Amino acid sequence: MGNRLLKALVATTALMAIATAADAKTVVRMMHQGDPGWVALYGKVAERFEAANPDVDIELIYAPHDAYNEKFSSAVMSKQLPDIMELDAPFLANYVWSGYLKPLKSYVDKDLLDDMTASNIAQGTYPIDKELYAIGLTDSSVVLYGNKKYLEKIGARIPKSVDDAWTRAEFEDYLGKLAKVDGVKWPIDTFRGYGIKTEWVTYAYQPILNSFGCDLIDRTAWKAEGTLDSQPCVDALTMMQTWVKNGWVVPMSSGTNQFYADGQPAALAWGGHWFYAEAAAKMKDDVVVMPLPKFGDKSASPDGTWIWAITTQSEHPDIAGKFLSFLLKDKDYRDYAVSQSAYPGLKSVAAQSPLYAEGGPMAVAFEQASKVAVPRPPHPAYPTITSAFMQAVDQIFNGEDAKKALTAAAQKIDEDIADNDGYPPFSGN
Repeated sequence: MGNRLLKALVATTALMAIATAADAKTVVRMMHQGDPGWVALYGKVAERFEAANPDVDIELIYAPHDAYNEKFSSAVMSKQLPDIMELDAPFLANYVWSGYLKPLKSYVDKDLLDDMTASNIAQGTYPIDKELYAIGLTDSSVVLYGNKKYLEKIGARIPKSVDDAWTRAEFEDYLGKLAKVDGVKWPIDTFRGYGIKTEWVTYAYQPILNSFGCDLIDRTAWKAEGTLDSQPCVDALTMMQTWVKNGWVVPMSSGTNQFYADGQPAALAWGGHWFYAEAAAKMKDDVVVMPLPKFGDKSASPDGTWIWAITTQSEHPDIAGKFLSFLLKDKDYRDYAVSQSAYPGLKSVAAQSPLYAEGGPMAVAFEQASKVAVPRPPHPAYPTITSAFMQAVDQIFNGEDAKKALTAAAQKIDEDIADNDGYPPFSGN
């Protein structure tokens, strides 16, 4: 009996030691979005980090892309912010202004900071204090994809650089001609299939406003009325409404792959850089990558993507920064990004990706970034700006008068800014 009691005590003591060791582990929680490939990758990187740091547990919190902001808002309301969060770059000003994020430089490895491209630094920087609050492996852009076979049938000119981009007259002439080509059901896919709950509409269509000479908001006075509902913006959205009325645009109900789907029913695609990997896998050399058209006096393209930040609620920002640095340096993470035609946000990743090198298939996207990229407005009212604009675009595409819809959107934006006393210190800019 004595031996049994001794064994039981030893076993109990061992279990208590294991429990105590488990309790002593530092838990770092990371909230993220992403498709299954990215999700699986984060899990593997977390396992590698835990193996190298047995006193740390990385807890991954997945939120669906389309519901990410809602889940983040719930975390804010319940005061359960993660240590690390992924965020869409244009929302950074709102999150910093609201007090959710820590300046990042003291927590992330210096060699990573030195490796950031200029656009990566810009997307993670708060315009008021000029501090870096987020870092990403990637940035982003949108280009115009073309089906070479269809373009050859109409004798379309293939622009090779931003300076050579199609004009509005050329672009609309080509849309009309493509509509008559055998096999073409729709001349262009503008990815309405992404829906109006994602950031796509504002991200991808703002460059059209910029090319027309207008914007989502006046970036000095921070007032939308007189800018978003100005005649150039009305003209830009009326133009797009005409494309829809003419039957030139893939409808929302047809999804997001009509460019490379069976039969290749869409001749052009107004698509993100990530779309190249999908399209090229199906279409090979028939994919042509071109700069976005120059509708007005100047060219424009978007930038900004999902980036990583450390929250003010983190009790272990040093360990969070250590994991974030580990993640951004992980070979599998980088290799997977390159395989997905990811747009480099670190110089070392750019060196790994021949897609974006001079002469590469996506070189024009990198050229757009250096010459004509316009970020979305870096203002705390951005959640309202994008929501109001996306709703207006949806209404316009469904037949609403462009002036009426944009005026209503501008009023919503200005009301939000007024309700927040101008979001000081932005009101003093």
